This record gives sequence, structure tokens and C-alpha cells, in this order.
Amino acid sequence: MAANLSKLGVVYRFFSGTGFSYDQVAAVCTCGFDRYWKKRIIAGIPAHPARILDQACGTGILTLEIARAFSGCRVTGVELRDEYLDIAKGKARSSGMGNVRFILGRAEDVMPGEEYDCITSSYLAKYAELGPLIANAGKMLRPGGLIIMHDFTYPANPVFLFLWHAYFQLLRTVGSRVYPEWRTVFHELPAFLRQSTWLSEALATLREYGFCDITSESLTFGTSAIVTARKPEASLHRTSG
Repeated sequence: MAANLSKLGVVYRFFSGTGFSYDQVAAVCTCGFDRYWKKRIIAGIPAHPARILDQACGTGILTLEIARAFSGCRVTGVELRDEYLDIAKGKARSSGMGNVRFILGRAEDVMPGEEYDCITSSYLAKYAELGPLIANAGKMLRPGGLIIMHDFTYPANPVFLFLWHAYFQLLRTVGSRVYPEWRTVFHELPAFLRQSTWLSEALATLREYGFCDITSESLTFGTSAIVTARKPEASLHRTSG
């Protein structure tokens, strides 16, 4: 429990007061790869979905892109911080989208009472309590439904790791001047990612809760990964072991 509270504390420390510049930082500080990663998530969504749940939706970047890509689908975004959710709601209103809604709450806890064809998340897994998150995903997905999880990873290749650390040094110096509200993230995220076991934990937890067709794809020189898994047509069950 202490570790889970610690992760939640990291979320508030990293992101409080950053909502107004999040979209720009996500685009600029990932060198445009954020958009590429989100396109990869959308490409993995099953055809003709009726309902999609986007967890930790932030300012709605991925949520609204999903809603645009699948105009006949009802998309629900869940976000912990009202600062971010207010921005997402405003963007949805200004775009006139009628197929998207937002819920304030923690991804591990929110279960809207609907059955989903797909559950997506970007940048959630490293902060999440993966046991409850994946267990509840199994309850919310329709049989055959898909979960797609994307997040940063700590590069394994020594060359890319060196370049990755050099880039974060640039963010700590120049980036912190341009985006002072992101100073804590620029300084603390590398160590947080080095200690994170989200990828191996997610794969193990998906197996534990009976998901099938589990895949993991490393992206962009090992700086991020996408995990996908399917709920079997038969009922999910937690495996013993």
C-alpha cells in the first residue's frame, strides 16, 4: 500500500500546475514521438468498436483522436486530476464532438458500468497499481476485447541510454527555463523510469488474470513500449500458482 500511495504522490508532485502546457510539452519534449505513439495505439484498436475506455486521459489528446477516428464509437476518458480534465472537456466542447465523455477519478477505481471493446492508456502504467487496474479491465472488457497500454521505458541499449540521459540533461537546463512548471519531471523522471518495473509487471499480471494474445513491442530505440492483450471469449479467471 505504501508503494501505491508513493506512486500517487509522484503523480501529484509531477503534474500539479502543468495542465496548461501539457499538450505543448508532450509534443515538443518527445520530439514529436508522442503523436506517433498515439497513432500506433489507435492502429491497434479493433475495427468498428462500439465503446472505448481511455484511462488516465489527461488533457484528452488520445481520447479525442480516438473519437475522431471512430466517429460511431462512444469514447469515455477517465482522469485523476480535474485540472487536466477541465482542459479535455473544453477541447471536446470546442470541437463539437458528441461521442466523447469524461469521468473524474483514478483509473484503478473507475468502472463506468459499461462493456468495452477496447481499453487504452498512455503514460499510465508506470504510475498505476497494475493488479487492480488489469483485474478491473478484465471485468469491463467484452469477451474478445483488447487492452492497449503504452508508456515510457528505460533504454537498454548503452548508446541510446547515453543519448537519452544527455537529452534529459538538456531538458533539465534549457527545458526547465522554457517550462519551469515541468522542472520536477525533467529532474526526477529518469530515475523513476530506471526503477520502474511496469513492463514486466504488466506482462505477468495480464497472464495472471487470464488474458491471452499478450504482446509487447519496444518503440523508438527502447524509450517506450506498447503492451496489448485480449480478454478470452470464455470468462477470465485468475490463474493459480
